[in-house]
Amino acid sequence: MSGFVEKPEAPQVPGLVHLHTGKVRELYRNDAGELVMVATDRISAYDWVLPTEIPDKGRVLTRLSLWWFDRLADLVPHHVLSTELPPGAPADWEGRTLVCKSLDMIPVEAVARGYLTGSGLAEYQESRTVCGLALPEGLTDGSELPAPIFTPATKAEVGDHDENVSYEEVARRVGAETAALLRQTTLAVYGRARDIARERGIVLADTKFEFGRDDRGALVLADEVLTPDSSRFWPADRWAPGRAQPSFDKQFVRDWLTSPESGWDRKGELPPPPLPERVVEATRAKYLEAYEILTGTTWF
Repeated sequence: MSGFVEKPEAPQVPGLVHLHTGKVRELYRNDAGELVMVATDRISAYDWVLPTEIPDKGRVLTRLSLWWFDRLADLVPHHVLSTELPPGAPADWEGRTLVCKSLDMIPVEAVARGYLTGSGLAEYQESRTVCGLALPEGLTDGSELPAPIFTPATKAEVGDHDENVSYEEVARRVGAETAALLRQTTLAVYGRARDIARERGIVLADTKFEFGRDDRGALVLADEVLTPDSSRFWPADRWAPGRAQPSFDKQFVRDWLTSPESGWDRKGELPPPPLPERVVEATRAKYLEAYEILTGTTWF
């Protein structure tokens, strides 16, 4: 089993039609046909959306995505139209709401990897490949790859695993032209972001993007971008291949859930328990630290 420990009830706002409750975001459509995305403070781990929220997390994701969108706009347009609150929206939506273009979404998680870790490492250890791409011998957890690679995945429903697929499978699903454009754009955006992060002392190990097409058929960068939820950020001064790397994300949550203290069986059927306050505070601090280091600005 997996999914939401407690499925939240989305706020109802006059003039907005609620479309979807995701792991982190609530999605609405306004009277103009635009999408309204609200980033909550929910956090997920091991395919469960946990019962405990991380204060300010949704605002960090929103503000950091906007910062990155500005720095990538010459490579690919993005979907954000406005950050204005819809009339009648809850006050808590301030700073976590994006009004966006409605796109025809491409059903592929566009993943770029510059370093070997996670599901890529697991596949490499079995076959010396990642998503069917052959890699050299001798790589280990955290190794930098000879060049960044495009390793797409299929987008899963809440509670299911995203599944890595080959480039050929993507081409079969969305067409050769779209697959080639996805790969080219994903690697270009990753390369730009990797260099920006590196200048600030952060290793961008991997990341995932979502793309759609607008009403003119142009490829548009959507959803969130280059946040601790969608990317692996490692402190560059502590990067050392051959072990799990310290990271700016929800590792505190994962570590606690799998510790004896939590009492939770990851392979069992019971949902995970609430997080202790110290884990919440430590996780919030990591999200804020990532934001402040990348943007060079203080959270307020």
